[in-house]
Amino acid sequence: VRPCLMTTATTLLALLPILTSTGRGSDVMIPMAIPSFGGMAIALITLFVVPVLYSYYKEFQLKYKQKGGQL
Repeated sequence: VRPCLMTTATTLLALLPILTSTGRGSDVMIPMAIPSFGGMAIALITLFVVPVLYSYYKEFQLKYKQKGGQL
């Protein structure tokens, strides 16, 4: 988890100056930086959402097996 968080954080922090720039070349660099920024943000969200969904799934399986019933 820690390497993923550190990679995502450094990439997001490195892209912030590019996304907020207004000088020469910013009209080219901003559209190139937006997909990278969005991809890193989605990776960060996925890092937290997938384990939660997996634990809900396993909890549902446990409750289902304890009752012994059918869906």
